[in-house]
Amino acid sequence: MTVEPSHTVQPLTITMLLFPQITQLDLTGPAEVFAQIEGVHMQYVWHDLNPVETSAGFALVPTVRFDEAQQADVLVVPGGQGAFTLLEDEQAIGFLRSQAEHAQWITSVCTGAFALAQAGLLAGRRATTHWSSRPLLARYPDIHVTDERVVVDGNLITAGGVTSGIDFALTLVARLRGEQAARDIALRLEYDPHPLFEAGTPRTHPSEQVEGIIAANERRRGPLVEHALTHLGR
Repeated sequence: MTVEPSHTVQPLTITMLLFPQITQLDLTGPAEVFAQIEGVHMQYVWHDLNPVETSAGFALVPTVRFDEAQQADVLVVPGGQGAFTLLEDEQAIGFLRSQAEHAQWITSVCTGAFALAQAGLLAGRRATTHWSSRPLLARYPDIHVTDERVVVDGNLITAGGVTSGIDFALTLVARLRGEQAARDIALRLEYDPHPLFEAGTPRTHPSEQVEGIIAANERRRGPLVEHALTHLGR
């Protein structure tokens, strides 16, 4: 009798950073995709295990502290207004640097890219972020900021704003488990977007409105970025 070889799935540890005032969909969108992968272990990391308030007003609960986290195969940094406060958090930025040394994939969604930049992980790379924050990201030295929805540069994947996190997650699944696995997950999640309005990019809005949003973003976040850049010797 011929015995067929057993099918083994390589275990995969996905580490997602949590922090106050996170945009929850930046995290929960990709997390729902990754949770469909066989053999995955998800860990949600912060300083402590107390609930962390999101920008939507509800809380998410970390599962592990920085000093207890396993080495990540995939490191994910979501975004939100809290990502800019994170730039001054030396322990969090140090955690990203340490984990990135041995991670297979280093990734971000939306303004999570700023934490990667602060950790020095975007230098010499192509990257994206939310459209209204791209001019601020370009202030970091040696980063080629693009307007693509998902950017893959070697083992670095960055995604644009909020909803692009699902596209990023499926992009990564296709590389980890093959395109068919990504297609199957998209089917299970009924991921078949047909926007109700043609309104999801700055190209669909008047230039003065877009410029006004960028200017407001500069006023709100620019000083935080400039202060963080002083720590990089700029």
